[in-house]
Amino acid sequence: MNRIIDIFKFSENFPLIFTQANFWIFFAIVYFVFALVYKKISLRNAYLFLISLFFYYKTSGLYVGILLFSTLLDYFIGKEIFKSNSKNKRLFLVTTSVIINLSVLCYFKYAYFFTDSFNTLFHTNYEVINWLGYWGNSFSQQNYFTIDKIILPVGISFYTFQTISYSVDIYREKLKPLNSILDFGFFVSFFPQLVAGPIVRAESFVPQISKPTVLTVSDFNAGTFLILKGLIKKMFFADFIAMHFLDRVFDAPEMFSGFANVMAMIGYSLQIYGDFSGYTDIAIGLALLMGFTLPVNFNGPYKATNAGDYWKRWHISLSTWLRDYLYIPLGGNRSGSKASYIILSLMLSAVILAYRNWTIFAIVVAVVLLVTALMRFFKKFKRHIDTNINLMLTMLIGGLWHGASLKFIIWGGLNGLGIVVYKYWRKISPYEHKTGWLAHTWKIFITFMFVTFTRIYFRGESMLHIEKWYLQVAHHMDWLHAWDVLMHYQLVFWVMLLGYVTHMLPETKKMDVEQYYSKSPIPIKIAITMIVGVLCYQAFSADFQPFIYFQF
Repeated sequence: MNRIIDIFKFSENFPLIFTQANFWIFFAIVYFVFALVYKKISLRNAYLFLISLFFYYKTSGLYVGILLFSTLLDYFIGKEIFKSNSKNKRLFLVTTSVIINLSVLCYFKYAYFFTDSFNTLFHTNYEVINWLGYWGNSFSQQNYFTIDKIILPVGISFYTFQTISYSVDIYREKLKPLNSILDFGFFVSFFPQLVAGPIVRAESFVPQISKPTVLTVSDFNAGTFLILKGLIKKMFFADFIAMHFLDRVFDAPEMFSGFANVMAMIGYSLQIYGDFSGYTDIAIGLALLMGFTLPVNFNGPYKATNAGDYWKRWHISLSTWLRDYLYIPLGGNRSGSKASYIILSLMLSAVILAYRNWTIFAIVVAVVLLVTALMRFFKKFKRHIDTNINLMLTMLIGGLWHGASLKFIIWGGLNGLGIVVYKYWRKISPYEHKTGWLAHTWKIFITFMFVTFTRIYFRGESMLHIEKWYLQVAHHMDWLHAWDVLMHYQLVFWVMLLGYVTHMLPETKKMDVEQYYSKSPIPIKIAITMIVGVLCYQAFSADFQPFIYFQF
């Protein structure tokens, strides 16, 4: 959590966060002016671009310059790709866009990981120097940038993927470039989804930029309902259980029983869902109030019946982005390409070098030798590897996208393994095609437990913390005092139960609630808003609880 808090040291006064009152004052002013300019498309886009830059400045300080650099780079590269008739030049330009964007991302996100690996390989002792911080501070007598370490700018992973999709879609001739850099800047920086998604694809959002704003009563009702639902998910469910139980356990797992650690993992699945989907709901709702449609990012993920189904429901904008811009170009499920094996080799080498652990080295070498031998002598085995390597590689890179750490790579690998295992299990499963409620419930339960307990590698502060968690669960479950834990934190567990029951409700029931809200008169809507506000801010604590995905 400290890592997330560090991010906000660059903002002036208070960052504009959805859960804070200053954001809603900001949005009220923005929306008032928007109502005056929305009929003129170019003025509307320019206004929202400037407002979005201000929003990002308040969230990430002078790192707004990185956002502007990415905007300028891909705007002009996109134009050159579209104008060029040379296939080689077009390929060179799109490759340049991808390399530069990923290089900037890697500098902020993986500088320490790469430097440690290099030092290990060549027996050097280089240290990471924040050259950008020194350079930025040289323009002023005030030290705006912290120079003792590199801190990841908020949202850089999200807007980097957006600008890459723009250049690639123009290269694939799916999209024509925007004529105005202000319009393109608006696409890149649209403030509701800027810092934590959903990742907006150019082909779906760019066409909306040139269309007039049409705000219907239905859009207004849906937008305000999503905002209220998002605040409840974030502040009532996610933040409450985190502050009153989860953070205490994860900060010192050895101080709690194995039972408490297990319950914390189950709670964390609710926390991260409430936190992330809550942000997405608010972002989509705010966009709807301004006449723009953002992609759905969650679709009842804990109702999934297998690991593959889960990833079609969770963080949909990222999983589909990885599918279309990584998995399919590498060969999809047809076969592994040379690039697939090169990337996989580089990832394994980086892990071995970064952690300098002989056990890890021995396991990796043994597995590689065994798999290579089996592929050499058994063609059917080679075919299975070829058809699954890109899936595994995509999940490993998805894990690495979340952070340059062994724990994230393991988390991504476990999820990839879960999808691969299911592909084979469904061929022999005795209940795969059964439609009864018992078989369906069992599949949901198994999937949920698998997803939940892989998340120890996502939530654990370090591999040492994760080891402590496993030790407590393996040797100190302390079932005799399980009831005492439930009673001591009973309010937390009631909130958890309510959260999961709400999540598991049939979609028809949820639609009924939304329809009731939409059809209710204005005084009822105001009353509902006030009740939600009181409920959320009563559950709210003075402790700052930023959105989890801000760190990515």
